[in-house]
Parts: sequence; C-alpha cells; structure tokens
Amino acid sequence: MPGKPVDVDAFIAALDHPQRPAIAELRRIILEADPRIGEQIKWNAPSFGYAGADRVTMRLQPGDRLQLIFHRGAKVRDSAGFQFEDGSGLMEWVAPDRAVLTLRDLEDVRARRPVLLDVVPRWIAATS
Repeated sequence: MPGKPVDVDAFIAALDHPQRPAIAELRRIILEADPRIGEQIKWNAPSFGYAGADRVTMRLQPGDRLQLIFHRGAKVRDSAGFQFEDGSGLMEWVAPDRAVLTLRDLEDVRARRPVLLDVVPRWIAATS
C-alpha cells in the first residue's frame, strides 16, 4: 500500500542539504515552465511530470551538485524511434531515452534558467 503523499513544500522546508536554495530555485523554474506540470516526491527528491506520470526527477546526492534525471518512467521501455533534440548540449545521455543534466549551485541554476524553461516542458510532452 502506498504511503501518504509528501508535500513538496514541507519536504524542501525540512531538507538538510547544502544546496537547498538551489533546489528551491530549480523547483520554482520547473513549475514556471508549464502550469500543467505537477510534482511529488520520488526517490527522496522532487519529481515532475504531467497527469501523475513522472518524467523529470531531481537527484540530490551527492550534495556538491544537483542533477535532473530526464526519464520515461521507472519501467524500461522500448526506445526504438524515440528522439529528443537537446540544442543546449547540457544533457548527458546515459541511455537512448534517459539523460542527466548537472547543475553546480544556485548561480548555475539561475544561469541555466532559459535552457530549463525550454527543455523540461518539451521533455515531459515528448515522453507523456
């Protein structure tokens, strides 16, 4: 049986993490990218998607950086024919349909805001 959903505001407020300001800013930018984006806690971190389907999940460890994991869900899917254009060159492809975008700190999150506002909603739409 699933546990009680964790409120993301409460999760971040209680988070003891050296990158907490960057985490809060990254979350704000992602939610700003498209009003249809929802959020929850997955893998002990904020996760984002449409209609309850997670597609972008923060990775908070190790604490010296933040990572966004761009995925198509927890289950392995056939990636034949799947394509996603990353004009920024910031996404590191770890599988044909899974990428990681690494951010150093709050300054880096703010500097990458235009990229995030572009790539996050396009990824979610392409994988939903």
